[in-house]
Amino acid sequence: MKKYLFPLLAVFILAGCGKSDKELMEQASESIKNSKADEAVLLYKEILEKHEDSELAPTAAYELGRLYQGQVVSKLSKEESFELAIENFNLVFEKYPQSKEAPTSLFMIGFIYANEFRNFDEATKAYKKFIKEFPEHELAKSAQDELDFMGLSPEDILAKKLALENK
Repeated sequence: MKKYLFPLLAVFILAGCGKSDKELMEQASESIKNSKADEAVLLYKEILEKHEDSELAPTAAYELGRLYQGQVVSKLSKEESFELAIENFNLVFEKYPQSKEAPTSLFMIGFIYANEFRNFDEATKAYKKFIKEFPEHELAKSAQDELDFMGLSPEDILAKKLALENK
């Protein structure tokens, strides 16, 4: 019996040595302040892997999306960064739909598709879904503007706005 007790006790002790979600989040924030994006990415990923049900998990996924969107993670191409941003923003919206980050994550999916990939079909889907899911959100008007002016040059947008005002 004693020979089984020690290994079991060792497992419990080692399992308890992991850092809490709050500690990992604090470390990630500190890493960002110190311009260590790669380190922050690893910490946010650890939150998602070890604390996926934590109240901080949606924030970790959202912050990962922001880091990838900002293209501050080393050794990734521009396209890879944006794909990972979409993946993480989608994770927030799909897995944590009630989180405060969910609406902005969905909006950012549309924004990246429209403005970085010029994939207007996917952008339109995301923006329409955003408007349907969050019609009262502060970004709802921006989502509608993105739909109304998607793919237009700045000159065309101005001309369209002027035409609408003169009606």
